[in-house]
Amino acid sequence: MEIDVKVVPRASVSAVVGKMADGALKVKLAAVPEKGKANEELREVLARHFGVRARDVRIVAGETSTRKRVRVSSPSSSTP
Repeated sequence: MEIDVKVVPRASVSAVVGKMADGALKVKLAAVPEKGKANEELREVLARHFGVRARDVRIVAGETSTRKRVRVSSPSSSTP
């Protein structure tokens, strides 16, 4: 499945906090947006939220933006 995500970096805690009016998932991240740290933390937070491994979460658009398009693979379609 692909989802739109709005990222808020430099938050006090990392968590999925709800949905935006446009349907995008809002995610707060404690990581700073430098050298891919926030993107990696986003993958980990979304993996926990959806019950998959971090490697099953891929940013397909918006690597350097706070608005991202993310693909989450289902556990059954991922390889061991």
